[in-house]
Amino acid sequence: MNPSEAAKKVVVVGGVALGAGVAAKSRRMSEQAEIVLIERGPYVSFANCGLPYYLGGVIKDRSKLLLHTPESLKSRFDIDVRVKQEVTKIDRDKKVVTVRLVDTGEEYEESYDKLVLAMGARPIFPNLPGKELDGIFNMRTVPDVDRMKTWIEAGSVKDVAVIGAGFIGLEAVENLVHLGLNVTLVEKAPQVLPPFDAEITTPVLKELNRMGVNVIVGDGIASFSGVDRVSGLTLESGKDIKADMVIMGLGVRPDTSIAQEAGLETGFAGALRVNEYLQTSDADIYSGGDLAELPYLVNGEKRWIPLAGAANKQGRIIGKNLFGAKEKFRGAQGTSIVRVGKVTLGLTGFTEKSAKQAGQPYFVSYNTVGHHAGYYPGAEDLTIKLVVDPEDGRLLGAQVVGGTGVDKRIDVLATAIYGNMTVEDLASLDLAYAPPFSSAKDPVIMAGMAAENRQRGEIQTVARVSDVQAENVRVLDVRNANELDGGMIENAVNIPLDQLRDHAEKLDKAAHWVVYCRSGHRSYFATKMLQGLGFQNVYNLTGGYVVQELQESTKTQQPVHS
Repeated sequence: MNPSEAAKKVVVVGGVALGAGVAAKSRRMSEQAEIVLIERGPYVSFANCGLPYYLGGVIKDRSKLLLHTPESLKSRFDIDVRVKQEVTKIDRDKKVVTVRLVDTGEEYEESYDKLVLAMGARPIFPNLPGKELDGIFNMRTVPDVDRMKTWIEAGSVKDVAVIGAGFIGLEAVENLVHLGLNVTLVEKAPQVLPPFDAEITTPVLKELNRMGVNVIVGDGIASFSGVDRVSGLTLESGKDIKADMVIMGLGVRPDTSIAQEAGLETGFAGALRVNEYLQTSDADIYSGGDLAELPYLVNGEKRWIPLAGAANKQGRIIGKNLFGAKEKFRGAQGTSIVRVGKVTLGLTGFTEKSAKQAGQPYFVSYNTVGHHAGYYPGAEDLTIKLVVDPEDGRLLGAQVVGGTGVDKRIDVLATAIYGNMTVEDLASLDLAYAPPFSSAKDPVIMAGMAAENRQRGEIQTVARVSDVQAENVRVLDVRNANELDGGMIENAVNIPLDQLRDHAEKLDKAAHWVVYCRSGHRSYFATKMLQGLGFQNVYNLTGGYVVQELQESTKTQQPVHS
């Protein structure tokens, strides 16, 4: 750190993860600096990721959401916190900001030595007919949720519509169901949780069905209806939905209006362009969090990833760099997790569809195993989907869906991507094992082994039967007879694995055989067996019938209820 470069006065615009983090770290870097934090809302530091759970009563004590108050930041860090004040203009030449008092409209100017923009993002709320009606809410701040709880506790809410099936939307749905309300979920994309690959979301759709949620995909909102207060909405298809309350979960956009007016450069998705030290195009102005683009760790391209993890790390780095440090922010890979009822989904790095959109060469590998040893009671299926670079076997992305244990595996896979590890590395990991927690070969290791077999050319794998571009394609089911009641792939021949060696001569060696079992494990053994018996064109259906069913269900995703 170079003391001569240290800021003398820091003004932070915006609180929550980034702003409060910058202010606190700044004080730890310097006892002499003047630190001013300006926040347009009434709360300077709160757990916005906990808001849906407070709404549903899972978090009962509202004060638990408030991580710091102006008083606590003053007493602990000697930070001048000014809430319900909004910065409306930046004068970069004079190095002052114009501040408006929210309650009175009165304005004043505040000078700065270094400025940090941490306004985050604003919810997307289209200008639709009826949007001014009472009972339509965003879920972004503590006051937002206070208004929702007041609305619900008034006792006249029975039917709630949630618009948008992203992370916040689904967390809201889960908690509204917990309150005993009738919930309709509307998503314009053809699937819930659009960031994921469609087949990985199928268990969520089934779980929403079990929870009694009316799910509508592939349809957007056109207008709201009601007199004074909302009573329903009309979709783009013309379908009418009854609703005493509407929660908008269409996502967010970076709140860059005053930054753009000040001439700061923007980049991906309209977010602020920052360098590796988190400086904007003005070296005396820093930014991060939901407001700024960042390097995507998988391929180095710039992306906008509005997640709390990156914002918290950036706050610490900015706090250092304001006082002469030269610490770099390496980037993020979008690691995320969400729970819906009894189903959990995790994501890190590239999905198959995002790799395809980016023009990134890849292959996919699926694996379904129990989250702990099968002989220990309570094992639940985990399905892991890996996206792999076919050139060097480097892990590019992963998705995990299941019940217990998803969090552990997605974090291991996220660490592997951060470390530029290959699927061969995954197969070699030394992970903790005891029957209540895992198997001797953890699901991550098994997923690595399956992908490694493909990467090394030991076997050919396909994700779908249709991926085999050849004439005379046949399908072989090596499951046992008692497994077939749940369905088979059309026109498949069934020969159980333990009988295959004795009956292989019945199969046409000239055909292209796609082999499957329930999860891809036994079909791997069958594929190797057939190769050893002289079959030249054999393909293991990665993920087996479990994944095949997930894929088939995405072709007909419709409203779960009418």
